[in-house]
Amino acid sequence: MNKFLQEFRERGYFYQCTDDQKLSDVLNSQKIKGYIGFDCTAESLHVGSLMQIMCLRLLQKHGHQPIVLLGGGTTRIGDPSGKDKTRKILEEKTIEKNIKNIKKILEKFLKTKNQDTTPIFVNNYDWLKNLNYISFLRDIGKHFTINKMLSFDSVKLRLDREQSLSYMEFNYMILQAFDFLELNKNYNCLLQIGGSDQWGNIVNGVDLIKRYSSKEVYGLTTPLITLASGTKMGKTESGAIWLDKNLLPSYDYWQFWRNIDDRDLFKFMKIFTDISIEEIEKRKNDNINDLKVLLANEATKMLHGENESKKCFDQAKKIFLDNSSDEGLPTFKISKNDINIKNLSDLILSTKIEKSKSEIKRLIKNNGIKINNIKIEEDLPFLEINLQNKNLLQISNDPYSLVAGANVLLQSVLALDAAELQGTQQ
Repeated sequence: MNKFLQEFRERGYFYQCTDDQKLSDVLNSQKIKGYIGFDCTAESLHVGSLMQIMCLRLLQKHGHQPIVLLGGGTTRIGDPSGKDKTRKILEEKTIEKNIKNIKKILEKFLKTKNQDTTPIFVNNYDWLKNLNYISFLRDIGKHFTINKMLSFDSVKLRLDREQSLSYMEFNYMILQAFDFLELNKNYNCLLQIGGSDQWGNIVNGVDLIKRYSSKEVYGLTTPLITLASGTKMGKTESGAIWLDKNLLPSYDYWQFWRNIDDRDLFKFMKIFTDISIEEIEKRKNDNINDLKVLLANEATKMLHGENESKKCFDQAKKIFLDNSSDEGLPTFKISKNDINIKNLSDLILSTKIEKSKSEIKRLIKNNGIKINNIKIEEDLPFLEINLQNKNLLQISNDPYSLVAGANVLLQSVLALDAAELQGTQQ
């Protein structure tokens, strides 16, 4: 099997391929161009898109040239795949702003000194905006049957649930297929990669090119990733894990990777880092917390740069190992009315910093919790909580202004400011 496809499988990227044997033969005989499309519905991508980015990065690593399609045109329509309702239509200027910002993010992951693998950025609005409707129906539309279009999950699931599907959305799959055709004609693009929910759209493109020009092209899909907890990748209780530093500080991004579930560790090291498969296998018996730090460092370095990654690590190390202050760390404010706790683990659980008491107790055991820069060695009971004249929080009959972090290095910081207790999260 071709080395790219082999590593694609080993890292857990592979889900389906239109013809993996023929694709392997093509990849062994020549360097190709492959593309992934990103609709620009927000000003940033989040980690839910990161596997797709890593696929382009892997393609690049093996000497092939990635094409990044920014969906300036299709964003105006809306992909119904995986959606149970019509997407909000964005203003033109908003879409253009999103495109510029997302391009900057993707450039960070795909920068290279090799001219042969320099990423090509395209915007499908360039060819979709001037389409002649009559000509498009005659030349492209004739290759699609309603019977087949109704069979794809993106359409079928909406109809089965008796949820509305607009004619605009119904046309999305034709436009995506047309994108592949345009990239094949203009760039000799032979491969489209996408999530498993894009399978129908990708197959449409492969079939269209074969019918339109008798050329053979290929489609690859990746599995949809969920966290071991069942949470959708890219989403947390506190919101999306954005790739834009302005929406999510680099330190918070580092924390996300440092705090992943133990069960996800080795899978995520394969999917979301450049660490070789051999090296990952060698380190399976290493200290799990050291490996989580390695994952956080590597993931942050890829997005924010090596210096920023080191800063995040040093900040965490300084706080949890050197008993330094918590200045500048993220803060959560909780309403007094929301405080209903019996012990320290209840308090941390109420912040949603951690999702289970067992994990919190494990962190306490491993010296991962601090109050006033003092490591907590047991799950302290809270005998009473009341406000004092000096605006301190009374805990176990001892006055504390409370700062607690839930990570061996640092996952996050909880601050209960007795003078300003309120129901907002900062």
